[in-house]
Amino acid sequence: MAAIHKEAVLDVPAERVWAVLREAGRVDLLAPGFALECHMEGDVRIVTFFNGAVAHELILDVDDEARRIAYAMVDSPLGLRHHNASSTVVDEGDGRSRFVWHADLYPEEAVPVVAEFMDRGLSAMKNALMSSASSVGA
Repeated sequence: MAAIHKEAVLDVPAERVWAVLREAGRVDLLAPGFALECHMEGDVRIVTFFNGAVAHELILDVDDEARRIAYAMVDSPLGLRHHNASSTVVDEGDGRSRFVWHADLYPEEAVPVVAEFMDRGLSAMKNALMSSASSVGA
């Protein structure tokens, strides 16, 4: 089992980031260009990514108080035997927030691919949220 931990400080209020993140079926709004399509089928989020891969993720928890969403991959385009993750938005004050993304996965050999995927998603999210032209969460 391996773990990947990513963080980014955003010049965006935590409430605005959480308003988009908590909508589990709208990852395409949170990280446009990274997630091309996203919808819910019951408690399962189905995401089509930039490379055509489709993931099925069981939403485990959406915690408004902690500003945390947790999910587990139930059908992995990468052939992972285990993948669960959580994203949390932390209020940093002064209109800033910290986005924390943690994933546990198996097999360990997938870490470079998943870490690169997470970096790309985080970059798309930052660009969307921090763009003055973006209406994300507005």
